[in-house]
Amino acid sequence: MTDRAGAVDAHHHVWDLSVRDQDWLTGRALAPLRRNFTVEELAPQARAAGVSRTVLVQTVTVAEETPELLALARGSDLIGAVVGWTDLTRPDVADELARLRELPGGRHLKGVRHQVQGEPDPEWLLRDDVRRGLAAVADAGLVYDLVVLPHQLPVCARAAERHPELTFVLDHLGKPPVAAGEPHAWAAAVRALAALPNTVCKLSGLVTQADPLSWTVEDLAPCADTVLEAFGPARLMFGSDWPVCTLAARYADVVDVARELVGGLGERERQEVFADTAARVYGL
Repeated sequence: MTDRAGAVDAHHHVWDLSVRDQDWLTGRALAPLRRNFTVEELAPQARAAGVSRTVLVQTVTVAEETPELLALARGSDLIGAVVGWTDLTRPDVADELARLRELPGGRHLKGVRHQVQGEPDPEWLLRDDVRRGLAAVADAGLVYDLVVLPHQLPVCARAAERHPELTFVLDHLGKPPVAAGEPHAWAAAVRALAALPNTVCKLSGLVTQADPLSWTVEDLAPCADTVLEAFGPARLMFGSDWPVCTLAARYADVVDVARELVGGLGERERQEVFADTAARVYGL
């Protein structure tokens, strides 16, 4: 995947529908994802692509999921870090983060995420109770992953500015409107976020933001170029977004596309995007 072994996939999921439903998997478009996806299924695909470590990311806002993900990481030689979920608004959030880190596999907890994209309050990240939670995440030495829509990016920048002690990781480039072909407002907002030094971006999720049946590398390149210029290789990291990516491409294809999108970089810069940034941010 890179010119050296040991690449990192900084964003993927797993789920078992016999354990709990993934209530976001609704509609015909997402029907192919309504089955179990396991580490055992991912592992051979990842290793064939040169990936030796991954970051496992939460999918549902259910407290029981994070301990399960930590236990998976404990038993896996592939998963190097977990981005879990906890209620940032609970008064004892600091104690809860400490409890999670004492669980089996707790040392793998490196970040926290919330489905901000689904919050009706456009300034959810700026609420006093959420800000207390973000401060607790920073105090715990963890990072905060942002899963947001383009119109929420300005609020993300305000939150990052108010919490300079916390690293904010933008998932999926902030979901640019690739299929709509109108990325100008997104590009301006993502550049403003990138201007803050405590922000990082994942080169992930692009194939599912494009037309899943007819996308081309040329469709994705403008958005990839924007974040590469805005964040630079040292603050950009590859993520597959498996298994969601399978709606539009195989794992191997997603890896190959990412390689092509940063093909103009030098060897050292490619190593940052495909390994070093994630290793540093998530403490791998």
